[in-house]
Amino acid sequence: MRLLAFETATEACSVAVYLDGRVLERFEVAPRRHTELALPWAEQLLAEAGIARSSLDAVAVGRGPGAFTGVRLAIALGQGAALGLDRPLVPVSTLMTLAARAPGASQQVLAAIDARMGEVYLAAFSREDDLLRPLADERVIPPHAAAKPTAGAWAGVGTGFAAVEGALQARLAGCLAEVDATALPHAGDLAQLAAQAFARGEGLPPERVEPAYLRNQVALTLAQQQALRR
Repeated sequence: MRLLAFETATEACSVAVYLDGRVLERFEVAPRRHTELALPWAEQLLAEAGIARSSLDAVAVGRGPGAFTGVRLAIALGQGAALGLDRPLVPVSTLMTLAARAPGASQQVLAAIDARMGEVYLAAFSREDDLLRPLADERVIPPHAAAKPTAGAWAGVGTGFAAVEGALQARLAGCLAEVDATALPHAGDLAQLAAQAFARGEGLPPERVEPAYLRNQVALTLAQQQALRR
């Protein structure tokens, strides 16, 4: 299995190549440099792996949620590469990719990304070995509106736990065994999840892959900004 993966939905830019279980990755927190970095990294990683583009079985992409421009870029990169190679495109939730980095051995994971505007992108997953399963729909909500999870030891992962002065972590403090509030999604994790998805037959024609934005409003109105300052 040979796969190229792009994850650009957050301030981190990340590209990876999956080669029969081996993962090569480039990762950098580089706001506003994703367009500059992603394609050169892809070429470098393919050269490092010693494989040609034409030998790829599929292309994978982080479909969001995340920053609008970053999600759009990832979809564009993935679709462009997959269409050019006539290969399937494997979309993977950015929150699921983030959940793969959850700390500790907890079998239940809450992944959260800072959505700005006083909100977080949030999703819950169960984890067993290298398999992740979504437990509910992804949501964009204010931290104080997050439902407390069912009993058990949960791990929290992602910048959503540091957003709004740590409001989400404070609300769920009694439910979380461990939290990594600095974690960002990595294309290496995306590539491994995408390889599993591809093996299950979840590759799609590139033109059918759509971004997951979760909300349409990308900026606060003046009234909303003033309300947040009160």
